[in-house]
This record gives sequence, C-alpha cells and structure tokens, in this order.
Amino acid sequence: MSEIATIGLDLAKQVFQAHGADAQGATVFNRKLRRSEVLPFFEKLPPCVVGMEACGGAHHWAREISALGHEVRMLPAQYVKPFVTRGKTDAADAIAISQAMNSPGIRSVPVKTAAQQAATMVLHTRTFFVRQRANAVNALRGYMAEFGLVTNRGIANFGKLVAALPDRGDARIPPAARLMLDDLLAEIENLSARIQRINDQIAANAKQDEDIRRLIAIPGIRALTASTIQAHVPDPSCFKSARHFSAWLGLTPKQNSSGETRRPGSISRMGNAELRSLLYIGAMGVVVAARRFGTRSEWLRRLMARRPLKVAVVALANKTARVVWALLAKGGTYHAPAELAGS
Repeated sequence: MSEIATIGLDLAKQVFQAHGADAQGATVFNRKLRRSEVLPFFEKLPPCVVGMEACGGAHHWAREISALGHEVRMLPAQYVKPFVTRGKTDAADAIAISQAMNSPGIRSVPVKTAAQQAATMVLHTRTFFVRQRANAVNALRGYMAEFGLVTNRGIANFGKLVAALPDRGDARIPPAARLMLDDLLAEIENLSARIQRINDQIAANAKQDEDIRRLIAIPGIRALTASTIQAHVPDPSCFKSARHFSAWLGLTPKQNSSGETRRPGSISRMGNAELRSLLYIGAMGVVVAARRFGTRSEWLRRLMARRPLKVAVVALANKTARVVWALLAKGGTYHAPAELAGS
C-alpha cells in the first residue's frame, strides 16, 4: 500500500467515510467507518494530515484525532462543495474534502477547545431562550387580541400586556382560554428567569476577564457583545488585518466588478450572523444617541449627514469591528479620540 499523506473524513452520526490519498493525490482507500471504529483506525496510522468539514461535532473529533499525532484541518463547508462531482454521496464528500484540503488558498477553521465550545454554548442557549420567549409573547398577544385586548408590540411592553389581562372572573375570557393564557404567562416568566440567570453569568465572567473589560470601553459594545467576540474569535491573529476581520463578519460590500469598473453592493452578510447582529445593534444605539444628543465626532457627523440611517449604522459597525481587531491582535486599551471627549 502507498504511504498515506492525507485523509478526507466525512463526519456523520454513526457511519463515517474516510478517503486516503498519497502525496500525489492518488486514492489509497475510500472506506466506511462505524463511530466506534474511528479512533482505533487513526491510532494504527502513521501521522498524516486529516481534513474534515467544520461543524459543531468537528471540533471534538479534531481534538481526539490531533491527540493521536495527526494534523487536523477543518474546512468551511462552502469551500468543499465545489469539489463534489456528479451526485452527493458519503464517498464523494470524502473525496471532495481530500481535494479541497490539498487545494492552495483554502483556509481552515481554528479548532476550539472544550472551554471555548462551552462559552459558545452559553451564548447559543441564551439566544434559544430569547427566541422562545419572543414566540411565547407573540402567541399571548395574538390570543388576547382575539378577545379585544390589544397593546403595543415588543418585549419592552410586556408589562402593559400583562396589565391589560383582566381578572380571572372577567366574563370576556372563557375559563378554558384563561387557563391557556396563564400557562403562557408562566412560560414567559420562566424563560425570563433563565435569560436573566445567563445574563448574570455573562456579566460575572466579564468582570474577571481582561480582554472583555478592554472591549467594553469601545462605544456600542457591552458585556454580551464582548463575550460573544471572545467566544467566536479566540485567536484574532488568524486575520491578516482589521479589514479581513470585518469582511469575515460580513460587514464589507459585496463586489460585482469587471475590468476597471467597480460595483460595490450591499454588505455580504457572511460569517457569524449573531456577532454581526450584536455589532449592528450596538452601532444603532450609538447613532441614535448621536442624533438625539449630538456628538463631537466629526467623522460620525459627516457620515450621518450624507448617508441614510442604516448605511451609517453599518459603517459604524464596520469601524467598531476594526477597533476590536486592533485591541485583540495588537494589545493596548481603547482611548476615545480627542474630538469625542465629553460627548
């Protein structure tokens, strides 16, 4: 058998597919592996380069296989897809991973530690509870509207929604409907308590982490955004520059250019949608405050004067992302420009 140089591993729940190739890229084997056979299989192989598509479970397998002496590269799924030829099967996916891994210019995803995965799990769980609470509040509002009880939308007006709910003896709401409304109220209160517990945990961790404290000093960034940045960007030095980091977040324009004609479009919205959303919300708060109370930032004043609101917010979020990268990659602390002093 030829010496194995690379292995493309297609991950699954129970049945994995491994494609081995030699230094010239010729196929050595393409076989199925049961979940229990994966680690024993790699234990018997000499050190080689193992590639797999990046996903939630890929980090676990990357850590386990790396511990056996192999070099592991996790590739974004969108970079692997163009290498799949004529039909999608596990064998074809494993070959595509192997070919993409050997293609120049294909970037890999950093392997997360168990602690880093736990940090992202906290944030994802909070997002899950927030989404469930929004669904429950919308359901409660919709059911109350069927009986003529209407209030303003939004979680901020939840107190008004509860106040609009009449007493249990009110004849406008049948007992069966009142029972369901009470269950929805209890579910919303339970979810709110869970979200607050996670918020307290994030705030406590933020007080103990030096990087998070430095990020919070940036206008538009609070503990939740800073914790999300730290969880999803454990190694900012993997980006060549601040613009690369901003492009990874999807805050730079899409290009549709040909020759000397440049046609920048809307932002690409690639990368981490949760982190991009938090940066956008923070920038929106800064811009709204600047419109209401004014700002000494000449750059922000000129931006708001010549651009629509949302365009100015995206531009500010882009700038904030660049500042974040500079602080994390180069060190130091954030100092407001002189023109912002006292604003």
